[in-house]
Amino acid sequence: MIRALILAAVAGAAIALLTWTRPGVLDRAPGDETVIVGVLDNGFHTDLVAPRAALMRRGGPLAQAVAGLAPGDWIVIGWGDARFYVDQSPIADRLPDGGRAFFHPGNASVVMLDPEADDPDGRYAQDARAAVALSPAAFDRLAGRIEASLDLSGGGPRVAAARPGDDARFFASRETFSILHLCNHWTAQVLNAGGVTIRPVRAILSSEVMRSARDADKASKLDRTPARA
Repeated sequence: MIRALILAAVAGAAIALLTWTRPGVLDRAPGDETVIVGVLDNGFHTDLVAPRAALMRRGGPLAQAVAGLAPGDWIVIGWGDARFYVDQSPIADRLPDGGRAFFHPGNASVVMLDPEADDPDGRYAQDARAAVALSPAAFDRLAGRIEASLDLSGGGPRVAAARPGDDARFFASRETFSILHLCNHWTAQVLNAGGVTIRPVRAILSSEVMRSARDADKASKLDRTPARA
């Protein structure tokens, strides 16, 4: 009897965690000014895409970081472990480091900002991209959450890593990486700051982040013909 009660309690807790929802409100009305934020999925990791002009208009440390990047109208934004995320060697060679990133607590992390001349959405299949229409105020909250990830202890954003021949820059983050706070969790939190409803535990999967973005897009029922910037 006691074992059955324990099993029931564990099952109930698991269901509660998997269904736990953090609400978001997209505070827009049809016809309002729009800023479109893209979400990209490579199968296990999600990135965001934002108009450079919209990021620059905000000012502040994030705009300072963007201003120092190479030319490009779009900024691909991601977050991850400071070593594993930057490394480009074959994945099979990085499995031990992947284990360290997942299961060692308190790993240093970085915010990636990668300028693109053309909208990177065009390089992704339809099922690997999504977009959310945000009010300027919601976009400011979303960008503010990204900015809050930056380590500003030195007085401003600091480049922690770069890859040869790559315009992407990896800025030191004040957050830490582990199985409890992965790249997709971070993307979901950023979207939630902009008004997207998320399920935090399920956001371990890139597919769940994409589902949240698409649900928000459908819920808004907006004509997204205005320019992204």
